[in-house]
Amino acid sequence: MVGTAYPMRGGIAQFNALLCAELAKQHEVRCFSFTRQYPSLFFPGKTQMEEGEDPVPIGATPIVDSVNPATWFAAAREISAWKPDALLFKYWLPFFAPCFGTIARRVKAACGSKVIVICDNVIPHERRPLDGPLTRYMLGAADGFIVMSKTVLADLRRFRPDAPAELAAHPLYTHFGEPMAREDARRRLGWPREGRVLLFFGYIRRYKGLDLLLRAMPGIHEATGARLWVLGEFYEDRAYYDGIVKEDRLEEIVTMRGDYVPNEEVGAYFSASDLVVLPYRSATQSGIVQVAFQMERPVLCTRVGGLEEMVRDGETGMLVPPEDRAALAAAVARYFSEGLEGRLAEGVREQKRRMGWSNLAEAVIRLAASNRREVA
Repeated sequence: MVGTAYPMRGGIAQFNALLCAELAKQHEVRCFSFTRQYPSLFFPGKTQMEEGEDPVPIGATPIVDSVNPATWFAAAREISAWKPDALLFKYWLPFFAPCFGTIARRVKAACGSKVIVICDNVIPHERRPLDGPLTRYMLGAADGFIVMSKTVLADLRRFRPDAPAELAAHPLYTHFGEPMAREDARRRLGWPREGRVLLFFGYIRRYKGLDLLLRAMPGIHEATGARLWVLGEFYEDRAYYDGIVKEDRLEEIVTMRGDYVPNEEVGAYFSASDLVVLPYRSATQSGIVQVAFQMERPVLCTRVGGLEEMVRDGETGMLVPPEDRAALAAAVARYFSEGLEGRLAEGVREQKRRMGWSNLAEAVIRLAASNRREVA
C-alpha cells in the first residue's frame, strides 16, 4: 500500500492501517507512507502529525514526499524490488494524482503489479481547475477499483466506464474500542449525567453544513432541551461560526472544541452523546458514520451522496433533505419525543455485525487475483 500512515493523523491513515492489518492476516503486506503529505502552505490545520500512540501499528516505511518527484521514483524502485502482486492506493484528492499515478505506472512497468485504487472520492468536494486532468491521470494507471458508495461508482464510470470495480461497504473504525455506558462516558469527560447532547464531529469545512445545524439549534433546544458539542479542527475561518453562536445567543447550549480530538478520547465523546448529526451539503461517504456505528450511536444526516446508502432511514438513523434547517430541527425533536434511540441503536448493532474489514480485504484480493498482468 502507498498512502498516509502513522505518525500522520486522520481517518485515512487509520483506514489504511486497519486494512493493512486485515490483509496481513493471510498475506505479506508493506505500507509505504509519506515523509511529507502536504506542504505547510497547503495544509489548513494545525499539524499533520499524531501526538498520541500508534492506534494500529503496521510499521509503515516513510519515503514519499508529495511534492518531490525524486521521492516518487525512489519509492517506485523500492516497491518494484519487492515485486508485489498488487499495489494499493487510497485516493481522495487530485493533489495526490501526480505522485500516486507516477509510482503506479513505474511499478507496473517494472514488475507487472496489479494496481488497485480505493476511491474515497472521484470528484472532490471542493473543485479546482485541474481536477479533471489530474483525476484522469490517476485513474488511468489503475487495473481495478473499489468504491464504497453507488455515488462514487457513478462518478468513476464517467472516467473509466468499463474498468473492473467492486462496491464494498466502508468498514467500522474498530480501533476506537467498544462503546461505553453513557453515564461512564459522561463521567470520564466531566459532562453532566443528565441532559440531551447532540454531537457534530470531524474537520469543519463549509460542505459539512455546521452553520445549518447552528442556525437550527434555537428551535432544537426549545423543543428538546438538547445541547450541541462540536468537536473538530476548523479548516476554514472559525470566526464565521463563532459569529452565528453570538448572533443567535447559543453560548449556553453550544460548546465548540476547535482542535483535533486524540484517538484515546473519541470513543468517550461518541458514547456520551445521544445522537450524531451530519448536516452535510454534499458527500460521497463519511467515516464519521463508521465511528458512530462502532460506538452504537444512531446518526441523523442529510440525503446527499452515499450517506443515504450508509444510514438507513428509520433503522439505523434518520435522513432529512440537505440545507433544510426546519427539517433538521423537526427530526431531532421527533427522535426524542418518539423515543427512537433504543430502536435505532438496535438497528445500528445489527448493521455493525456486517461491516467488518474482512469484506473489504476480500474485495482487494479478488481484484488482485483477476487476470494479473505478467511482465518479463
